[in-house]
Amino acid sequence: MKSLGKRATGLRLERMRASPRWRVTDTGEGFHNVHPIEPGLRDRTERPSLSDFLCGGDRRTPGSPLPSVNPVDAWLRPTDTGLRATWLGHSTVMIEIDGLRVLTDPVWGKRASPSQLAGPKRFQPVPLALKGLPRLDAVVISHDHYDHLDIGTITELVKLQDVPFITSLGVGAHLQAWGVPAERIVELDWWEHWQHPAAELRIHATPSQHFSGRSLNDRNATLWSSLVIESPKHRVFFSGDTGLTSEYAAIRERFGPFDLVMLEVGAFHPSWGDIHLGPENALKALEHLGGGAFLPVHWGTFSLALHDWDQPAEMLLTLGPRQGAQLLMPRLGEAVEPAHGERATPWWRQANEPTQGKRATPAEPEDPAKLPAAMPWPLD
Repeated sequence: MKSLGKRATGLRLERMRASPRWRVTDTGEGFHNVHPIEPGLRDRTERPSLSDFLCGGDRRTPGSPLPSVNPVDAWLRPTDTGLRATWLGHSTVMIEIDGLRVLTDPVWGKRASPSQLAGPKRFQPVPLALKGLPRLDAVVISHDHYDHLDIGTITELVKLQDVPFITSLGVGAHLQAWGVPAERIVELDWWEHWQHPAAELRIHATPSQHFSGRSLNDRNATLWSSLVIESPKHRVFFSGDTGLTSEYAAIRERFGPFDLVMLEVGAFHPSWGDIHLGPENALKALEHLGGGAFLPVHWGTFSLALHDWDQPAEMLLTLGPRQGAQLLMPRLGEAVEPAHGERATPWWRQANEPTQGKRATPAEPEDPAKLPAAMPWPLD
């Protein structure tokens, strides 16, 4: 199945093996976290089964489409402050930074899955088609999980735009297999950076605490990263997927303070505490990073856990102000400038009361027996 991607070989693999994060153990070789398990963050007593994941839980999806806006009109206007962000769903954000455009973890696919016939289904389409994107200066991809790296999006985007792809070590093998020219792929180890050849833009790969894999036999065969997007006037942090890690203090020391911090808040569970943040740990991570306007990502798009689809947003709306967090919670496609200090409002409540039931996508059965054998666990 082409969507599984391709394993690194040759010089690419040699470079990966030279990384401080690469280890050879009795069970194989691959990348490892600095801190595999943060004390107190993992609870395996109630780890969900695959059946729970696919069929358990109420209010897993909204009952009607979420409010959204077409961002094109906003993008045609210059920013007032030089920094603007547009959340397009899940972890896909358009960052406009001092006249340049960077797109994070672009996923336009209908499902976060190796197959478009089964797996977690998107709540609704992205607010605009890929061909509606303006000219991009860089695309960043944090890691290779399906909700962050989508074959259909990559194959179309590479035809539409001559843009460099900045990603983590090893992920370039997938991109190249899907038609991205090698000269447009930049793979970074932690603390390495890419400099735009014709502009004052740097993108740094920084630590995160997660894992990788697109099948059952390639776990941790590629690196996962957070990323810092930097211009002379602004600095933006993008978490990718991560658990709470002390490495965030090191990121703050090297690159802080940040004008905008994007942290994952959805798809959390007590047993995934070392690899996903959730709202409470996202606020702790924000503190470790030294603060900054906080744009939550990784929610409101796919049902990837057992919690209510809107629980991350509701928790942040309650907890954020108590901790003095400057929350940016725009509608899908709504462009916001962190310096304007917009007040977070619960726009997601405009969706009708979610349908009751135990399926993430009731109209299309997702029998675990019918899922591709390569489905990783957890999915992201």
